Amino acid sequence: MVVLSASILSNRGSKPLVSRQFVEMNRLRVEGLLAAFPKLMGHSKQHTFVETDAVRYVYQPLENNMFLLLITTKASNIVEDLGTLRLLAKVVPDVTGSVSEHAVNEHAFEIIFAFDEVLTTGGYKEDISPSTIRTNLEMHSHEEEMALMLKKSKEDAAREQMQSQAKAIKDRQMAALRDSLMHGGNASARPQTGMVGFGGGGPQRPGGPGGFSMDNVFGQGAGAGAFGEPSDNPYANLGKSKEPEPEAPKVMAKGMKLGGVGGTKKKDSLMAGMLAEDNLGSGFGNAADPFGLGIGAPAAMAAPAAPSAPATILVEERVVVQMSREGEVKSSEVKGSITYTANTKAGEMANVVVNKSVYAGKCGAGWSFATHPKVDKASYEKSGVLVLKGGKPYPIGRPVGILKWNYAQEDSAPFTVTCWPEDEGSGAINVNMEFELQRKDAVITDVNILFPLGTTDPPAIESIDGQYKHDPHTGMMCWHHDVIDANNSSGSLEFSIAGDDVDVFFPVQIAFTSQSLMCPMEITSVVNTTSGAAIPNNMTVRVVPESYQCV
Repeated sequence: MVVLSASILSNRGSKPLVSRQFVEMNRLRVEGLLAAFPKLMGHSKQHTFVETDAVRYVYQPLENNMFLLLITTKASNIVEDLGTLRLLAKVVPDVTGSVSEHAVNEHAFEIIFAFDEVLTTGGYKEDISPSTIRTNLEMHSHEEEMALMLKKSKEDAAREQMQSQAKAIKDRQMAALRDSLMHGGNASARPQTGMVGFGGGGPQRPGGPGGFSMDNVFGQGAGAGAFGEPSDNPYANLGKSKEPEPEAPKVMAKGMKLGGVGGTKKKDSLMAGMLAEDNLGSGFGNAADPFGLGIGAPAAMAAPAAPSAPATILVEERVVVQMSREGEVKSSEVKGSITYTANTKAGEMANVVVNKSVYAGKCGAGWSFATHPKVDKASYEKSGVLVLKGGKPYPIGRPVGILKWNYAQEDSAPFTVTCWPEDEGSGAINVNMEFELQRKDAVITDVNILFPLGTTDPPAIESIDGQYKHDPHTGMMCWHHDVIDANNSSGSLEFSIAGDDVDVFFPVQIAFTSQSLMCPMEITSVVNTTSGAAIPNNMTVRVVPESYQCV
């Protein structure tokens, strides 16, 4: 088959909105072919294709008097052309969110990119599915992720060093000021003659119990390094004078203000601004997460784009799992929710219908379900319809958690990880790690297993399933897998590294993405409360590892 052009037309086919050519064609010919389509279609309404002497038009009606049109050669296989047409008809609403002229204009480039995924240059169809097209359009790059991980690890290390330095300086300031004030009050009982009276009763080491020395502010040995022996330093015990000048500690504190609390806040806000500019999110601030995977904190969501559908639905499960080093699940809990957001007035009056009869039968003991207090519970219990009481509308732009569920059993962990470090007795440790899928129906993607090495030296990899990344600045290692599913249900990693402490590799923290819910929950339809018409919506289904550790 050879497809010359793929187009979306409105106004009963007379107004082209988007057109993509896959062979060399000049503009006048394309416009002429598109202009002839409405006239030809009028004589053949009972068919989905019409032919001329040169080309064949294969078309499918869309909503709102719009048409999806393929222009092919007459020698093209019409059965394959119809298959291509059906695939494109699925892709268009998936990209635009709703089939309308405004939505098509807003997502014109995304539609063209989707067409290019289906058809190659020359007009030949690719063997591809809608889910693969969606993945390709997102342009997910593992190399980009690793680069962001390294960048984030450096920022975290710099922030941690900054905070520790600021705290140390502040502690030294406070200790120096406390010593000065405490010893200065007893100076009136001492003789005030000569250097002995000024220094506090005899030679003392700067920074010792009798003085306010530069050691207390700039670190051990700073006073001696600047002034020589303590007896030669007339300023070593300045804090012991009868009336200590408040300016000395005040000026010193002001001089070190850069490391104080105010400076820390400014630097934290600066780092937060840098993270926001890089679109790294607030969930990456964990110092134990140098690769920026969001481990140990709720997943940070990027700023949402303007909604392209009347409603947005989020079906989410958050997982908390703690395992032993041998892979035994000590505790596991799944908390799920359905959140409905009305973006426009068209999404205010909504009935969200779920497959209650299915999941209520499959979810036995240990599962608990609860509706929002404003949701009509009787309607949900009877037919699985989630609707607000009294026919009230959903608030526009405000998410409402309409249904929640909870399950806390050991079998809720989708996969387990074991870590076996063994001291070889020669200054090296041999580490064996494994993962094993527990739920055969689950599909886990973008799996990152992160753990410390106890040293900045790189590990010596003996064998590995998947990929790994080592960060020499923080001494962390990330073991990565693109997919864990029934076809890739287990994997192992073996490496050796210098050291003798087998506890440095813990805790092992795991991050991943998935759409395989533990609860077989599905939203079967979203319709208008009064008219029963379907409400277009953007639905997201995801599993979030809130805390997934091997300790």
